[in-house]
Amino acid sequence: MTDPPPATRPTRSPGEPGPLRRWWSVFVALPKPLRVTSYVAVGVVLALLATLVVGVVLVRRPLPQTSGEVAVPGLEGDVRVVRDDHGIPQLYGDSVDDLMRAQGYVHAQERFFEMDVRRHATAGRLAEMFGKDALESDEYVRTMGWRRVAEQELALVKPETRAALEAYADGVNAYLDEHSPSEIAVEYTVLNAGGLDYRPEHWTPVDSLAWLKAMAWDLRGNMDDEIGRVLALAGHSAEQVRELYPAYDASAHDPIVGQGAVVDGVFEQDATSGGTRNPQRPPYTAGARRALGDLQAGLARMPALLGRGDGVGSNSWVVDGDHSATGAPLLANDPHLGVSLPGVWMQMGLHCNVVSDDCPLDVAGFTFSGVPGVVIGHNADIAWGFTNLGPDVTDLYLEKVEGDRWRYDGRLRPLRVRTETIKVDGGDDVTLTIRSTKHGPLLSDVSDQLRAVGEQASVDGSAPRDDQHYAVALEWTALHPAPTADAILELDTASNWDEFRAAASSFAVPAQNLVYADRDGHIGYQAPGVVPIRKSGNDGLVPSAGWRPENDWTGDHVPFDGLPNVLDPKEGFVVTANQAVIGDDYPYLLTTDWDHGYRSQRIRDLLEQEGELSMAEIADLQLDTRSPLAPLLTPYLLDVELPRGYYAAGQALLRTWDLDQGADSAPAAYFDVVWRNVLEKTFHDDLPEDAWPDGGQRWVAVMEQLLREPANPWWDDTTTEDVVETRDDILVAAMVDARDELTRLEALDPAEWSWGHLHQLHLRSATLGESGIGPVEALVNRGPWEVGGGSAAVDATGWDATEGYDVTTAPSMRMVVSLADLDDSRWINLTGVSGHPFSSHYTDQTDLWARGETLPWAFSKAAVDAAAEDVLTLTPGG
Repeated sequence: MTDPPPATRPTRSPGEPGPLRRWWSVFVALPKPLRVTSYVAVGVVLALLATLVVGVVLVRRPLPQTSGEVAVPGLEGDVRVVRDDHGIPQLYGDSVDDLMRAQGYVHAQERFFEMDVRRHATAGRLAEMFGKDALESDEYVRTMGWRRVAEQELALVKPETRAALEAYADGVNAYLDEHSPSEIAVEYTVLNAGGLDYRPEHWTPVDSLAWLKAMAWDLRGNMDDEIGRVLALAGHSAEQVRELYPAYDASAHDPIVGQGAVVDGVFEQDATSGGTRNPQRPPYTAGARRALGDLQAGLARMPALLGRGDGVGSNSWVVDGDHSATGAPLLANDPHLGVSLPGVWMQMGLHCNVVSDDCPLDVAGFTFSGVPGVVIGHNADIAWGFTNLGPDVTDLYLEKVEGDRWRYDGRLRPLRVRTETIKVDGGDDVTLTIRSTKHGPLLSDVSDQLRAVGEQASVDGSAPRDDQHYAVALEWTALHPAPTADAILELDTASNWDEFRAAASSFAVPAQNLVYADRDGHIGYQAPGVVPIRKSGNDGLVPSAGWRPENDWTGDHVPFDGLPNVLDPKEGFVVTANQAVIGDDYPYLLTTDWDHGYRSQRIRDLLEQEGELSMAEIADLQLDTRSPLAPLLTPYLLDVELPRGYYAAGQALLRTWDLDQGADSAPAAYFDVVWRNVLEKTFHDDLPEDAWPDGGQRWVAVMEQLLREPANPWWDDTTTEDVVETRDDILVAAMVDARDELTRLEALDPAEWSWGHLHQLHLRSATLGESGIGPVEALVNRGPWEVGGGSAAVDATGWDATEGYDVTTAPSMRMVVSLADLDDSRWINLTGVSGHPFSSHYTDQTDLWARGETLPWAFSKAAVDAAAEDVLTLTPGG
């Protein structure tokens, strides 16, 4: 779908937007009134925008040079940058050092503003660029110490990884040294016109490592569920809360690995035959719940570019030659992440002119701007894909704090304390005091409300003392330094299963499911990552009492050799879609908060149904929009009686519905609006707003059980006196309201409804795109696109039932790799390779993505040269 003209874009109400240099308040969903002093800045910006519209030179100035020659200091030989008609670059050089330097240069050409904002975010320095409204995010990141950990990790990575990081940084800096801010990104032109007076500083290896912390944060596991369980306890029994967090049903949804066991600490895939815990938890008083609720709200206000840690998932699968029409393995992957501009991935290839031990790179795939190497893709020998394993790698601890000490094992111990200074654009510097226990930093110190939690209530039932303070500490594996960066280049150069597993062993956080295929016909699966082993008092489900030693981590983690893995599984394929990795008899606790397996089981069923799959069939499977909720809920919706005519018209659509959520489907529109209303009417009266259901896969599992119990107390509307509602009462009310809602939003005639018209993808820049200034937003934002799919469908275009129907998470890319002929592989990006709003490659892949199409993925030199549109040669210089 093409972009609408600016005049058709939604308008904001007067007084809603903030000034350009204070866009952050909108960015974190905290709109603030426009300050009087901001009118001058807005006037400057609007004048600049008028100039930009007329002055083509200014808006095109940041576009990269893509042909001819450019001298790059530090290169030892020429590097050819071959771009196809979508601007996707393939780099050819004589050494790893030259390729890393060139990759840094090309990333900076296309996406430096994105890189710059991300490094400020991961260092807790956004307030330097965007003022005091960025302070809260900076305080959380500084408290967790992301950059401090990244600095320690630089000393842990292998020498060859450090060399790659340094060469990459040198390439970025070579680009910065040659270009003024207005030549680097139009965003700098706009920001500096607003008075920022900013010039980017040099890139460093730590900037690259720190970005991996943001990805770990986005994929951190069950921390929100820990808080959610406690919030739901208010006014409800533990049994009722368990109904909201159903156990994984392995009998209905197969785990990833269906064979093997741990023997003497090592996972053996052919073994046939193995921890229970008895957690002791503190009672959660109103004060403790308020503390955790405030923490959850504060973390939710962190910028979207750092990820939300919820609603994300991914699909990947691999089939062997017996299940492939090519006679060789096929591997598919589509990671699901938040939607933004530019997208998280940039496609790229890195090729040594002569592949050797000294220069082993011959790889292509999806890269992170700011990080050297290829993260997901294939080389000449193997292919790999990622999905989030989702292990429980975070624990929240409620701590008894008294002044500058905290209580542990019956004694008061000193808190670890450090101070940091946050510079604030347009304001005074802020000194931040960061306190930690042995469990980690006190996140509660960031919140004024949480600092007073000790005055609200006791955690253990005893009367609170005047000098006693309860705080919330975070223990998280990503705050323990580890050489995760080693894994990227090791994956890029692995040539077989053993080398692939050796690379995976370095992958500490975020822990991912890795699927594998090679040119020799093998397929496999490996679970990597650092997963803590807890003592008997802590099952990781809810925040623990930090003063009890039995709740600690042991200091050990699940040994890599004990993590599930399989080579050439008996059934001939591997499916990972965030479901349980392995059965309940596995001796180590990975997590209990798995995705419930609706996507994974749908993929498995279709793979088994097809038997032998072609490339086209694999790609079509990625686009499957069938709702897993529809076969569960639809029979009940058809069974209730509605008034004839107007209200029954929506119900009639369901009688012939194929249960697919295509963009043009009227029944899907009705069904999903009914679903949102069912959730609202069932749970909003019972749960605090922070715990309202978003409609994702967990709530499908909740409803699967609840529908079988028509008199379950959750159905009752507690706001109605002397009436006890049942399941059918709620379903009827939801269907009636859904009909009215669709008449208001869509049309009177149900034949004119469509799911895609409700379920739209809006791509917005996470910075200027949230400025609140219409002309600025029109410069950098794109959309909407009407799409199908849904939160728990294979085509996982997620939406949040507490907010509406717009897409909030989506497949950030799609790829299908043919190990029979790598040049037959296909790929697509959610956006495009460029971060420049006036580049033709800013969103040139989005139309294709929305239609379910993919691009040819040229890999061999002959195929790359045949697809070439532009060739830039980077030469040794200065």
